[in-house]
Amino acid sequence: MQHSNAIVIASDNAGKLKEFEQLFAPLGFKVHQQSDFAIQQPPETGQTFIENALVKARVACKASKLPALGDDSGLVVDALDGRPGIYSARFAGNQATADDNIDRLLNELNNTQHTERSACFFCCLVYLRSADDPAPVIATGRWPGRILEQRVGQGGFGYDPVFFDPELNASAAELDPGIKNRVSHRGRALRQLMELLRGR
Repeated sequence: MQHSNAIVIASDNAGKLKEFEQLFAPLGFKVHQQSDFAIQQPPETGQTFIENALVKARVACKASKLPALGDDSGLVVDALDGRPGIYSARFAGNQATADDNIDRLLNELNNTQHTERSACFFCCLVYLRSADDPAPVIATGRWPGRILEQRVGQGGFGYDPVFFDPELNASAAELDPGIKNRVSHRGRALRQLMELLRGR
């Protein structure tokens, strides 16, 4: 599986993996899933997106002997003091579905005014050349918006149906994948990462 530009994405999330393949394709990277190496997702024990992304990247690097990219991302809602944050994927419990998580979010914001529903998707990417890399490349991306009162759109995944981008006047679930990749927190973080990697 060696490749001059091979990289392991330290995630089991099918939606994320598809986005990364699309984002990395123009850059000539051969993207591997961590499941190609039978890597188990490590426990997310950090208190921040950066800590969790670093843990994931280090485990994938060690097991695959390839450079790895750890990604930790989530939804940060101002009215909820930043929650669900690093717990976005399991906001409604460890076995929660995306719908369960959205239901809990909408329930918690039930009495929150339209003007108070500001939020952002936040993404942290950590690139490691090896498991012992002392100088990880860290990039972040922020996608500002607000939380809708009900689901809109059929695309995307996770919280996309209730995340509204005021500049595009659409929910994340209504966006064409190409547009979403350009404006999303992950797309922004990846562009920053590529600039940092080019500068090394």
